[in-house]
Amino acid sequence: MRLREPGWLAVAVVVACAVLGITPAADRFTWLLENLPVIILLPVLVAMHRSRPLTPLLCRLLALHALILMVGGHWTYAEVPAGDWVRDWLGLARNPYDRLGHLAQGFVPAILMRELCLRRGLVLRGLFGGTLLVLAALGFSAFYELVEWQAAVWTGAAADDFLGTQGDPWDTQWDMACCGIGATLSLLLLSRLHDRQAEAISAHPR
Repeated sequence: MRLREPGWLAVAVVVACAVLGITPAADRFTWLLENLPVIILLPVLVAMHRSRPLTPLLCRLLALHALILMVGGHWTYAEVPAGDWVRDWLGLARNPYDRLGHLAQGFVPAILMRELCLRRGLVLRGLFGGTLLVLAALGFSAFYELVEWQAAVWTGAAADDFLGTQGDPWDTQWDMACCGIGATLSLLLLSRLHDRQAEAISAHPR
């Protein structure tokens, strides 16, 4: 049977997770914490896809977000080499890969939640709908910050790489701000394309 694009994306994510998980530069505990969302959600999405297929846009965004998480989990967000290059190139005080991760944390979930709403007949468009989706993404980001906090409380110094504050006392606020910016950008840039793909799936679910 021919493997469709969502199948190839799922295979690519599994292969990337395996390769980046063989000998992570980060310790195994940090690797697990960073990859846990991928490990949990990928099987769920694959199982649901046959009866409730996702739009191609959302599938691609989820695969990209998974890759961002897995790269951060391999090196830790503070040590990703590409982030070091950007830091040195722009003369920044810290590795900015963590900011990319939190932009994605708003950019992708905003489309995910928008799609879930459309599937249930909840049309969230315009300024009011967009605001609700951005706030929902910020709520997800706040939940993740609470998870990081509790991981640090329970495990102490073992969670330092997972927190990835890099000595910035305003790291949590920056994370939330990046999430809000990412969610806003995704809704402004992708809503029309998302509407077309969602309508096509509704008309031809398989």
